[in-house]
Amino acid sequence: MSSDRPPAGGPPRISIVIPIYNEQAILHAAMVDLRERLRPLHWSYEVILAENGSRDDTLSIAADLAKKYPEVRFFSMGEPNYGGAMRRGIEIAKGEIVLCDEIDLCDTDFHRHAVAILQSGEVDMVVGSKLVRGADDDRPFLRHVASHAYNGLLRMTLGYRGTDTHGLKAFRREALLPVARECLVEKDVFASEFVIRAYRAGLRVREIPVRVVEKRQPSINLFKRVPNVLKSLGKLTWAIRVKG
Repeated sequence: MSSDRPPAGGPPRISIVIPIYNEQAILHAAMVDLRERLRPLHWSYEVILAENGSRDDTLSIAADLAKKYPEVRFFSMGEPNYGGAMRRGIEIAKGEIVLCDEIDLCDTDFHRHAVAILQSGEVDMVVGSKLVRGADDDRPFLRHVASHAYNGLLRMTLGYRGTDTHGLKAFRREALLPVARECLVEKDVFASEFVIRAYRAGLRVREIPVRVVEKRQPSINLFKRVPNVLKSLGKLTWAIRVKG
């Protein structure tokens, strides 16, 4: 199930890809708010809602939004798979610049800053970091600590040089689409593999600080995620260290 019509006026310049999972409580309001905050920027853009395995009314809400707003598209993966949904969204994006966002963030300050950097031609990818100097992480303490621990594991196992791989990203689609297609691991750690492979490919990556405020409880419990993340991290290490 999907909506694949182009926005009115031809292909957009910017595509915003947002994976969604069990988001019926905030999806409609978040999209209305995002559209209002993007309006002053006068961008030619599309929003791709990448639904993956929701058990509530998220998919039907996404379909209603696509009917109501010409710049909104959606598709459904049919099963919970954050990374698969993100990659598929990148593949079908029509914009030359892609912004990967989260429905509980929709950070237009990051959007504006990242697009300006990409338009300067200085970099290929901009990563919004919750952990770099100048960032403001207002999430619960345990989630902040977990982010530091996970980044430490990436540094130790894969030599990652940055401070954050999850969350907000912006990039030139032409440069990063081949990287997305090379990624071997999906679900929780696709975002990490995507950023790490961008570094390893010699692409120009810049981190900028972001402010993160948790607008709702995470859709998946932090402690329940740990075994799957560790298993996926093992797969990621094999994919990059062994398969290359």
